[in-house]
Amino acid sequence: QVQLVESGGGLVQAGGSLRLSCAASRNIFSIDAMGWYRQAPGKQRELVTTITSGGYINYADSVKGRFTISRDTAKNTVYLQMSSLKPEDTAVYYCNAFYRWINYWGQGTQVTVSS
Repeated sequence: QVQLVESGGGLVQAGGSLRLSCAASRNIFSIDAMGWYRQAPGKQRELVTTITSGGYINYADSVKGRFTISRDTAKNTVYLQMSSLKPEDTAVYYCNAFYRWINYWGQGTQVTVSS
């Protein structure tokens, strides 16, 4: 089982930056993949970015060049650095862990980008 605790959301103006954190309850190298998803009002949850235990990274086209996923293995934490934020990035952001064929989710953190 994996527990995930997110932090770092908030309100930012367009063009600004935010960093989200996701602390996992177990060694993140033991987790097959971790990542971030987001859900805007009235829309389905969508992939933002993922990183596998081996370090392979995938980004949604909409965030390539603006968002960066990274990890600190000593802290069992994954980060999402978001830059050049746009109003369309407004959503609840969820941390995800795929471990032994089960998806685990954090509680979500709100990111609001004002124009």
